[in-house]
Amino acid sequence: MTTDAILELDAVNKRFGGLAVVDGLSFSVRRGSVTGLIGPNGAGKTTIFNLITGLDPVDGGRIVLNGHDITDFPARHRIRYGVARSFQNIRLMPHLTVLENILLGQHCRNCGLSGVLQPLSLFPRNRWREEAREALFEAGLAGYERATAADLPYGIQKRVELVRALMAAPRLLLLDEPAAGLNPAETDFLQDELETLCAKRGITLLIVEHDMQFIGALCEHVVVLNFGRRIAGGAPDEIRNDPLVREAYLGTEEPAEARHAS
Repeated sequence: MTTDAILELDAVNKRFGGLAVVDGLSFSVRRGSVTGLIGPNGAGKTTIFNLITGLDPVDGGRIVLNGHDITDFPARHRIRYGVARSFQNIRLMPHLTVLENILLGQHCRNCGLSGVLQPLSLFPRNRWREEAREALFEAGLAGYERATAADLPYGIQKRVELVRALMAAPRLLLLDEPAAGLNPAETDFLQDELETLCAKRGITLLIVEHDMQFIGALCEHVVVLNFGRRIAGGAPDEIRNDPLVREAYLGTEEPAEARHAS
């Protein structure tokens, strides 16, 4: 593993039945960077997030996080090694308040009996609740503390989910289509928030997103997938001009010489 990489995938494979969803995939994410993971629908992007976080087991290859081979670790242990994520489809607990959802994000760091009881409001004043309230305040969400998650606008729910993921104190944060469904003002706010996270907290970001303007403005490196394979990687400007990337997105046939070279 390279010394400045926080994450490395080495020849990772995943099959569902006879379909190879991830096929010999290798790439690394530099510590402290913002990296985009893009590709057409069905390219395997969310599956890769599931493999990194342990929701799905790999069928071959290795995943290394912070210098530790986590390939066979259960998902709950991977969180303790510094990885957290958001989901393409929001997975807040809809019947809980915003504060209670944020408290759930702390569970990997407060996993004793008191951590289990936190959302039940049996201990209304303690450092965990104060930390959660402070996180909501910093995110501009303090006014939603007592609101039920299901009653919130979509854009606010996305912001709450991001705060909840941050409560695990990750070193590497995986964001699955964080800008999907947001209006332009909300997207700009999200970009500013993520830039602040990297600058102030030193969190490394790996982002799956279809909004290429968002990716181009935020990411310094982009990995491009097609049919579970890496077809390109580089700075956003390089990716835009890569013929294989254009072919993948436009649906044109890949030249035979390019297929044999990849």
